[in-house]
This record gives sequence, C-alpha cells and structure tokens, in this order.
Amino acid sequence: MELGEKSRPLWEQIGSSFVHHYYKVFDSDRAQLESIYIDASCLSFEGHQFQGKKAIIDKLTSLPFTKIEHIITAQDHQPTPDSCILSMVVGQLKADNDHIMGFHQCFILKNMNDSWVCTNDTFRLAIHNFG
Repeated sequence: MELGEKSRPLWEQIGSSFVHHYYKVFDSDRAQLESIYIDASCLSFEGHQFQGKKAIIDKLTSLPFTKIEHIITAQDHQPTPDSCILSMVVGQLKADNDHIMGFHQCFILKNMNDSWVCTNDTFRLAIHNFG
C-alpha cells in the first residue's frame, strides 16, 4: 500500500526534502553544499574516497563541467537502527553538452544539533561496459 504525502513516515519526508535540496543546490552552486557535510563525512565518488567537509567540497567543485542538471527518477528512504536515514537516489544527469547519463547516489543522513547532515555519500554513474 502506497502512502499519501501527508501520511508518509517522517524519515521519508526528511529524506525526500534532503534529496530535493541537495540537487537544487548542486545544480546551481555546488560550493554551497558545504553546510550539509561535517568534518567526519565521507564521499565515495566513482570509487575514489574523500573524507571531511573540505575534501568533499574541493572534489565537488573541481568537477570538470560548468552546467549540470539532475533529474530524479526514483528515490527510496529507510530509517536505520541508530536513528539515521538511508536515502537511495536513481536518476539522470546532463553536464554541459555531454549525453544524458544515468546515476545512482546513496546518502546517510544524521540529525545533529537539530539539523540533518550527510555523514556518508556514495556516487556512481550508471555506465556499463558489456564487453
């Protein structure tokens, strides 16, 4: 049974709001994402590991495109036993004049000082080489 917007569990509302905010900010000014990460946050980006707010933002702002647009096609959110939220996102992105590419991104969100932060972020393009 699918739940209506008003009756969705709190973790789904928080996860969905976070996802909307994340991609809106990412698509307009990636440097402004700094406020969602903490110094203990980890990012896995296409298999490369980055830890800490500064290292993550340095990576995100160094990506070699000037314009990007994300389109979210599906998202799932779950509460974790330690009161965090696991969010899984599937979508498409278009960077500059490149072809549209699929992507998968997973976040772990934690409430710290009455604010939700991203402690873990894993990103992969959905590119398959069936050789």
